[in-house]
Amino acid sequence: MDFLQTILWPIKWVIELILVAWHAVLTAVGLPAAGGITWMLSIAGVVVVVRAALIPLFVKQIKSQRAMMELAPEIKKIQERYRGKRDQLSREAMSRETMALYKNHGTSPLSGCLPILIQMPVFFSLYFTLFTVKEHAQAGRGGVGVLDAELTKQLNDAKLFDVAPFSETLMDAWNIRPDGWEMTIVILAILVVLMIASQFYTQLQIISKNLSPEAKTGQAYQMQKIMLYVLPFAFVFSGVFFPLGVVLYWFFNNLWTMGQQFVVIRELPTPGSEAAKAREERLARRGKAINSKGKVVSIAEYEEEQRRLLEEAEKRKAQQPKRQQPMGKQRAKKQGNKPDGGSSPGRAPGSK
Repeated sequence: MDFLQTILWPIKWVIELILVAWHAVLTAVGLPAAGGITWMLSIAGVVVVVRAALIPLFVKQIKSQRAMMELAPEIKKIQERYRGKRDQLSREAMSRETMALYKNHGTSPLSGCLPILIQMPVFFSLYFTLFTVKEHAQAGRGGVGVLDAELTKQLNDAKLFDVAPFSETLMDAWNIRPDGWEMTIVILAILVVLMIASQFYTQLQIISKNLSPEAKTGQAYQMQKIMLYVLPFAFVFSGVFFPLGVVLYWFFNNLWTMGQQFVVIRELPTPGSEAAKAREERLARRGKAINSKGKVVSIAEYEEEQRRLLEEAEKRKAQQPKRQQPMGKQRAKKQGNKPDGGSSPGRAPGSK
């Protein structure tokens, strides 16, 4: 544990800086320094800063998930081609073809996990910061950076709704049973349920609205559907051991993800998905449409582009050389030609 905290030291320093900066802003506008609402909003501020910095990666994650779902039928074809072949050469060939498919479409299975992997150190840094608040406050110590001893004491004394300490876990409240432990358990239980519900709805947005019919036939879709119902059980057990401040961070983080994903799915839906059809209907009501380059244009511009594309297709078709049907020998004789289309020389008079 100490080794992990040592590795996370630079990230903890940054998290403390953001937390204290928001606390300073909130107290400057009149909120109490040791108030529960002040520190709750400070934790929400950490979410805002971290997630705003990760917006480019989030968009990349959405596009990667979309690409992976769209590639599912192609990956299935590769797997079918090598089904039953367990020799080393066949396995290597299947792996090469799969990786080549990912490379050609600019995606990989790991790219969709990048934002989550980057957020994990932030999550654990906040976890250790809040987990050690009570110990540091009692010893008159501060954190690793700008969270000094005075601020640590204020954070330790702060209680959400004047009941639940930010460093308290549901298990500690149940086992130790300090003053107000009943309400602390109720608050933490409600927050854990809200955390799980927001996580569930966030994943539901993707698989219900932002997948094409083809993507819903792949194995990746089936796995994602299973995880949709399995993950909440993991969050139930983990939420029991997280301090209140960490549960708040996770809940605010899920709210950000849910809202951000709603905007992305609404404005950049997967082609052929329900979200894409809904967007086309919204644009049609406004007299707009999506052209072949994915840009929003007026109906007149869209119809003009479609007319131009049709004319170009007809012109290319007309320019293609007509295929000459092969001619049999009997037909060639009747027309006085050789089978290859050349003229047959007439016989000399008297020749046999």
